[in-house]
Amino acid sequence: MPVSGEIDHEGPDPVYVQLAAILRARIGSGELPHGRALPSRERLAAEFGVSRGTCEKALAILREEGLVKTSFGRGVYVTKRP
Repeated sequence: MPVSGEIDHEGPDPVYVQLAAILRARIGSGELPHGRALPSRERLAAEFGVSRGTCEKALAILREEGLVKTSFGRGVYVTKRP
């Protein structure tokens, strides 16, 4: 799946998968370096025109891959590069 930085709401891949791919690419490029907090779910939702639930699903994928971890009450942080 090409990563353009934009969500294709009409595309074949689910929106949350596209969002996870965009965030993964940003982590891989160093735009979101190790230890950096990701934008809040609200900011991600506004930036990409998706729901907070969609953002949570995308973050769950990245957590399963070990790329981010959640610090409850503090945010979601990058733990490693892909």
